[in-house]
Amino acid sequence: MSAAPKLLTSIDPSLLRATLDAHSRYLTGRPGGQRAKLAYTDLSNCALDGVDLTDADLSGARLNAALLRSAVLRGATLFGADLRNADLRDSCLVRADLRGACLRGANLSGADLSGCDLREGVLAIQNSKTGFHVLQHERRPGELDHAILTGANLSGAKMTGASAAVADFRDADLSNATLTGARLCRANLDGADLSGAHLSGADFSGATLRDAVVAGANLGEAVTTGAEVADLMMAPPAMVFIDDHPLNEMIDSHEQWCRTGGREGRPGVFADTDFRCCPQLSGRRLTAMRARGAILFGVDLAGAHLEGCDLSGSDLRAAKLRGADLRGAKLVGAKLARADLREANLGPLSIAGGRQLRADLTRAALRHADLRGADLRRARLLETDMSNVKLEGADMTGAELDDAAGSGQPVRNLSA
Repeated sequence: MSAAPKLLTSIDPSLLRATLDAHSRYLTGRPGGQRAKLAYTDLSNCALDGVDLTDADLSGARLNAALLRSAVLRGATLFGADLRNADLRDSCLVRADLRGACLRGANLSGADLSGCDLREGVLAIQNSKTGFHVLQHERRPGELDHAILTGANLSGAKMTGASAAVADFRDADLSNATLTGARLCRANLDGADLSGAHLSGADFSGATLRDAVVAGANLGEAVTTGAEVADLMMAPPAMVFIDDHPLNEMIDSHEQWCRTGGREGRPGVFADTDFRCCPQLSGRRLTAMRARGAILFGVDLAGAHLEGCDLSGSDLRAAKLRGADLRGAKLVGAKLARADLREANLGPLSIAGGRQLRADLTRAALRHADLRGADLRRARLLETDMSNVKLEGADMTGAELDDAAGSGQPVRNLSA
């Protein structure tokens, strides 16, 4: 920061611990509780991993290079805060006030910033001798330049006029975000979800948007000079037909075939089918469905029966698969970034002759997927990208992995 040092207050470690303890009591309604007021406090390089600072006042605080991994800053006031190079991986910043905050170079991979306010802002502090002093960062407020936001949730975020040059938004959720006039020059938005985002005047010059989702967003309102916009996912069709039959009828027929053991209905073949016109498929019986290359982006398949399905090469990014039965499913090369697979069953499927069919996720992309509590016994995970996958409580007994899993990045909580 370029502000005079006297505008920032240092804090003794013991006082900081007491403040955090009082804030914890405040959040839980215990005696002695008091909301943390750490405005204009120098907390640079502080180790605050996992701390709960919900609703805390950190206006103008210096948190550059602070360790805040998995910290909870829900609804916190970080107006004008200095968060340069801070480690905010997997942190919760839901509805946080980040107006004018500087996040240059910060790592927000997997963080939840839904509904937060990242607009520009100017913070002025009253001084008895000099009057109001504007607290500024080295270049300008509101910066996300060079920040890492891979897999982050920025849905509904307010980013009007924000500067995020060369920022990494791969696989991030920017749905319904307000990016009016934002500067995203040379940013990486490959695989990002920009559904319904407001892009008027946004500058994507030199940015990459390969495989990005722009359904309901008007990219024509933005500057895209020199941008890479290959394989964009547009809005889904209003209705899909297979052999002149509506998709929903084909799904019903397949489900009837499953329920009656093949006596009624007929098995469906859904290769390259866009299922987004049927977004609600939770609990459906779709056993042995053949849907290679299908588009199931964001589709709700929670609790669905998908055992023995062939979903090779399908786009299941952000799909809701919690509790789904995927025993023996073939997911070779499938896109599962940010998919919710909590408590999903990806174990082996017993078939005739006493044989077992293993779930195959060879070369699948599971970046930022949630597999907590999932059954992955004996699953094939060869050359699978498991970067930043959540695996707490997952059973991976006998799973087949290789060194390529995670693309060189550590897989968290691999053991059951």
